[in-house]
Amino acid sequence: MGHAQYSSSIARRHTRSRHRSSASADSAGLALNVLVAAVLGCSSQHAAVIDAAGVPPAVGTDADPSDGGGSAVTFVGNITTRREVRSDFTQYWNQITPENEGKWGSVEPSEGTFNWSALDTIYKFAHDNNVVFKEHCFVWGPQQPTWVNSENGEAAVKNWIQSFCQRYPDTPFIDVVNEPPPHTTPAYKDAIGGDGVSGWDWIVNAFKWAREACPNAILILNDYDNAEKASTAQHTIDIVKAIKAAGAPVDAVGCQAHGAFAVETATLKTNIDRIALETGLPVYVTEYDINLADDEQQKAVMQEQFTMFWNNSNIKGITLWGYVYGQTWMPNTGLMQSDGTMRPAMAWLQSFLGR
Repeated sequence: MGHAQYSSSIARRHTRSRHRSSASADSAGLALNVLVAAVLGCSSQHAAVIDAAGVPPAVGTDADPSDGGGSAVTFVGNITTRREVRSDFTQYWNQITPENEGKWGSVEPSEGTFNWSALDTIYKFAHDNNVVFKEHCFVWGPQQPTWVNSENGEAAVKNWIQSFCQRYPDTPFIDVVNEPPPHTTPAYKDAIGGDGVSGWDWIVNAFKWAREACPNAILILNDYDNAEKASTAQHTIDIVKAIKAAGAPVDAVGCQAHGAFAVETATLKTNIDRIALETGLPVYVTEYDINLADDEQQKAVMQEQFTMFWNNSNIKGITLWGYVYGQTWMPNTGLMQSDGTMRPAMAWLQSFLGR
């Protein structure tokens, strides 16, 4: 396909995929809430917003017929690039996650002093461009404010969550707890409930506080290696069952999938399907990347694994973790050069998505 034809294809896709209503912040926010209700489906609490407006089309309506035409995936997104949203973002993605800008340590490094500027820009971009906004993350071990301690932890976490949700009320997806133990543990864990009766009361409380503050968001427990390793998948299942039994309003499981490229696709599918089956929750692939320097190897992995994700009815959304070569957290995960020259994996993916 020549450059002019490709540009024309992108333009036609944007024309078809954009919501036909006003691009104002209010209407875009409403569209995002509708998408939340459509994805969550099973919750009457969220379903109340479905009639408010039409559901925005999902990525892939023009995808290659090989995808089977019945994907449950509602978005294919990416992250910010070195704290910026590139001008080409909407050419390739319809969901955005702040890489570091939404982490508590970035927003409130000093008690009571919030720096919302970066998140404001990303949130506005999402609303103005009908891009799904996903917050990453509320509670984690690393990149938390150093001033939070065992004495002020509960009040501080509640205030952080409430402040975020008051400022960004239409946020449709939130990683509430990221990388639970044994992977990472917040220094203030005991201040927000500790292990407690459930063994995970601090996680239970974080989800309850998130639901109170952001009642329409899909709340996610996010972790790494749970798609790659059966033992970690089981650990995720055990946590979800325990916190659900204790009343945590957890809506979905996040599988980061950073190491998926080194694992057999069949293994990934088995673990993802097991998580969905045993927890009763949908799965989101939240941080997918392929750390391979060889172009053809990266493309082969992308073709096989992304197609599995796309065709798996348990997977409702896919977020890739960076796309500009030399500006991603791992050395060989980039999918295109800064001038737009695509690596073969990126070219294949965009063709698959009909973009």
